[in-house]
Amino acid sequence: MRTVAGPTDHVVVVGAGLSGLACALHLLGAGRRVTVVERESGPGGRAGRLDLGGYQVDTGPTVLTMPHLADEAFAAVGDSLYRHVELVALHPAYRACFADGSSLDVHTDGEAMEAEVRRFAGAAEATGYRELRTWLERLYRAQMHRFIDTNFDSPLQLLSPDLARLAALGGFGRLDGRIGRFLSDDRLRRVFSFQSLYAGVAPARALAAYAVIAYMDTVAGVWFPRGGMHAIPRAMADAAARAGAELRWTSDVGSLERSAGRVRAVRLTTGERIPCDAVILTCELPAAYRLLGRAPRRPSRIRHSPSAVILHAGTDRTWPHLSHHTLSFGSAWERTFDELTRSGRLMSDPSLLITRPTSHDAALAPPGRHLHYVLAPCPNTTVGPPAAAWRDLGPRYRDRLVGELERRGMDGFANSVQEELLVTPLDWTAQGHSAGSPFSVSHTFAQTGPFRPRNLVRGVENVVLAGCGTTPGVGVPTVLISGKLAAARVTGGAGRRYVTVRPPPASPAVLATPTQAGTDDPS
Repeated sequence: MRTVAGPTDHVVVVGAGLSGLACALHLLGAGRRVTVVERESGPGGRAGRLDLGGYQVDTGPTVLTMPHLADEAFAAVGDSLYRHVELVALHPAYRACFADGSSLDVHTDGEAMEAEVRRFAGAAEATGYRELRTWLERLYRAQMHRFIDTNFDSPLQLLSPDLARLAALGGFGRLDGRIGRFLSDDRLRRVFSFQSLYAGVAPARALAAYAVIAYMDTVAGVWFPRGGMHAIPRAMADAAARAGAELRWTSDVGSLERSAGRVRAVRLTTGERIPCDAVILTCELPAAYRLLGRAPRRPSRIRHSPSAVILHAGTDRTWPHLSHHTLSFGSAWERTFDELTRSGRLMSDPSLLITRPTSHDAALAPPGRHLHYVLAPCPNTTVGPPAAAWRDLGPRYRDRLVGELERRGMDGFANSVQEELLVTPLDWTAQGHSAGSPFSVSHTFAQTGPFRPRNLVRGVENVVLAGCGTTPGVGVPTVLISGKLAAARVTGGAGRRYVTVRPPPASPAVLATPTQAGTDDPS
């Protein structure tokens, strides 16, 4: 594995999102002096926090899987995530609601899910589910350490026994076809293939290897941190400070001072100069390349994932059919992905993710109120409407979205809203996200593994990239890994894994009991 040449005693990490904070903790654990500079007033990056009239809104991801990857960063400095953040195991992980009126609770416990599938679709599908679960577990074991949790210097690194195992598992076939080998019920197939949208590829075109995301969602477990997702980066920042990091908030980087192929200092827009031995850039790839004054050449242009419209709504009521996470599927499926990734039209029959964090933390809303997060995938600004078009399109689409929610059982939603915030590709663009998408570079084959933008940049020997635009990719687990991999480029600690603490055991009934704000949730 290639590493940063020369001295690496003092490392400046640009950006205090999940990847930057994970990187900082791993660097601190390896004995480096670390300064974290962040343009915002606190940590989080995409996983930020907004006070919306007394409602505490997570501005980024709402689904937490693989929390041990965050704990691994804490363990690097002799700490544990579980000492500082209470994690609630969600049972069910999701509730899936379908256009025909049926619904399915998605459990990560194998026996519970087998029973639910049998109730929902019959004994044959339950048997298929058990076989699918075994396949997902084998797929995860074949990929995790060789293809996900690893730094690539060459495509030749793919040539290993694990590549043969992945091929034997059908990982290079198509996702929808592989899932279809186990399940014939179209509704069930959606539950185990919608995750490819996270990767920016339709199930009909996605590699079956991307079912590893379904493993994380439907087998490994889904968790909720009390205090919301922002509690994770806040706790990471506190751990970094305790371990000796200097955290610089409201510090925007204006340029990098370079000489003889190295960055010698980071200059803030205020003119302040921060000398350093190495730099980790966790900002968006275009911003990182602008600071470096160059972008690596690629055989084809970078393609980005679809974007999303998000409606944050603080309401005076909630709806009993909602779980903590509810997947509301429309009738359309293949057409939906074509609209999102090819034709650039807004979904004519949308599939939505509805999250109600007050199900398990009433303190995120004023007393007696509820917080709902509605995510509607939409085309990015390269494929679909340009960012500026959303000034007029956004309010109209918001009304369409509200109408759709009411048609799907959330009657009275419009009149229940007390506070709201609509986020569209216009807002994502203003925040610096390429193609108006918070989901960054898509995971086509040409942008995966060793073919994804590298975390080392040729011509600058002491700069490393981290974040969802580089290795290994998009999503909370992979972004945490990205920070660890960036730190390994500095420390040479390839493959180093710390002993982590698993969440303390508790019965599912205790872990998933809703708080007072969500007592009408039957889950």
